[in-house]
Amino acid sequence: MKNLLKKTGWADIIMNIIFAIVGVFMIIKTDSATKIISFIIGGIFIVIGIIKIVDYFIAKGNYDLYNYDLVYGIIAIIIGLITATCGNLIESILRIMIGVWMIYSGLLRLVLSLKLHKGNVNIWGMSLILSIIIIVAGLYMLFQSSALVLTAGIMILIYSISDLIESVIFMKYVNDLL
Repeated sequence: MKNLLKKTGWADIIMNIIFAIVGVFMIIKTDSATKIISFIIGGIFIVIGIIKIVDYFIAKGNYDLYNYDLVYGIIAIIIGLITATCGNLIESILRIMIGVWMIYSGLLRLVLSLKLHKGNVNIWGMSLILSIIIIVAGLYMLFQSSALVLTAGIMILIYSISDLIESVIFMKYVNDLL
């Protein structure tokens, strides 16, 4: 169990570093961030679609009854094209997805801080404050429809730093929780 918790903690740390890089990029390159992110996501879907279509033709004749790769591939390519060409829509969807993720993560961290309190870990108060900051930032991101990419970048950076601190605290006290 301890190894699983440590692996989860390290995965959280890596994810938060990636989020911080994305946040800094969105702050520095505000005007082009949405377009670049849309092109990247669209490109990923298109590549996945092409792979699925190729897989369909490679496996043709084998398990045809259960092989929906052609349909998945076409749908993935269509989603990729829409994503790559509709940057403003993607910005809104991305803002909502990030807001929901931040609220979810903040709530998990809130529960963790309460567990740290029950375990008599002195740092639980800081953990509680950081989790509340994450939740408030997520709510702002979710409900502020006019949030600019710059604001999104700042909020992602705040989230990633807060969550990174929380993850380091978790990793330090994981043994006390078991």
